[in-house]
Amino acid sequence: MTEPVQSLHIDIVSDVMCPWCLIGYRQLQQALVATGTAGEIRWHPFELNPDMPAEGQNLREHVAEKYGTTPEASAESRVRMTDIGAELGFAFRFSDDMRMHNTFNVHQLLHWADQHGRMHALKLAFFDAHFTDRRNLSDKAVLADVAGETGLERAEALAVLADQRFAGDVRDAESRWLKQGVRSVPAMIFKHRYLVSGAQGVENYTRILEQLAQMQD
Repeated sequence: MTEPVQSLHIDIVSDVMCPWCLIGYRQLQQALVATGTAGEIRWHPFELNPDMPAEGQNLREHVAEKYGTTPEASAESRVRMTDIGAELGFAFRFSDDMRMHNTFNVHQLLHWADQHGRMHALKLAFFDAHFTDRRNLSDKAVLADVAGETGLERAEALAVLADQRFAGDVRDAESRWLKQGVRSVPAMIFKHRYLVSGAQGVENYTRILEQLAQMQD
């Protein structure tokens, strides 16, 4: 068996509104465990819907409007994602009134959390808040609540959102990834060099990790 890669750096460009980003991450995690690879994961911002209004939009209406998806196809897709999530130990709880949200504030809080060593925890908490608990991520108070639940200071989170102090940093980061050709998520970049797009499945991620280990050898 191939020796595992030590402290493999993995950049993940994603949006917490993207169910396949969560699925891809969970698949990658299983592959890391299966190969004994120590993954050093770093999250980066991407907005699926940067022009989304502050109040968000009904998920079914959004998918129909943006992709032309029929109600039947949309329902089938949600069932498929729910089943895949269950296999990966994650509970997708879609509902007819579920909404898509503008995530610019989410990304600003993630940038702030990174300064406190809590970005990864907050990212996963936002996935849970949106897909499992169906919390309103358009609401700044809810965002601050989630931050507080992960051990960050809720009052400071509200201050960060009030003065938008990291807006420029997030815009710059988003722009850098767009300039590097990232147009869809999840986008995973291994060792700062190898881009893999989409949720590839546990087996494919396992093969990728094994190939990287062989290249290191």
